[in-house]
Amino acid sequence: MRALASLLAGISLTFTLSSGLTPDADAQDPDYGQPSEYSEPVDTYSQDELVDAVSDFFGVTAEAAASVLERVFSDLGRPVGYVAGEEVAAAAGIGLRYGEGYLTLKSGEREKVYWRGPSIGFDAGGNASRVFVLVYNLNDTDRLYQRFPGVEGSAYFVAGMGVNYQRADEITLAPIRSGVGLRAGANVGYLAYSRRRAWLPF
Repeated sequence: MRALASLLAGISLTFTLSSGLTPDADAQDPDYGQPSEYSEPVDTYSQDELVDAVSDFFGVTAEAAASVLERVFSDLGRPVGYVAGEEVAAAAGIGLRYGEGYLTLKSGEREKVYWRGPSIGFDAGGNASRVFVLVYNLNDTDRLYQRFPGVEGSAYFVAGMGVNYQRADEITLAPIRSGVGLRAGANVGYLAYSRRRAWLPF
């Protein structure tokens, strides 16, 4: 009897201790189900990181660069990269545009990029200008090489710089142009991006 009583007491003690344990300790963790601090972050540029780059690239004040970036960041958020380059354009009602530059991603990738395309401007003649293109939602550089139509109604001017948005395949580009390139900020048309130079705009 004494042995049976000891056995029952041991079983009772084991049940009591077991019932006091949390069935799922993770369920009491306030961060349960949330991304871990060790999760791979999304590589994007902050506005502050690009202010100096845009300011130096166009030769404008940091305040002017910040004002145009503030507008774009407000509309589109943080870009994953940018294209910095130069382009030439000519227009007589209908214009043509050719450019080249370097795509730089926050992840560290960098490669040469060319673009060309038709547009409708507001004047006639030709110009050469610099262009700084913010790039969004590009997780594979191969997806950049396609046609990007302009987004209707997206053109605007801030601090002497023209901006318009282009979108294709969920990727958005925001070209920023300054000075004599302002006509490009309000064009209607598309730009085709490629790894190699091409002269046919269509």
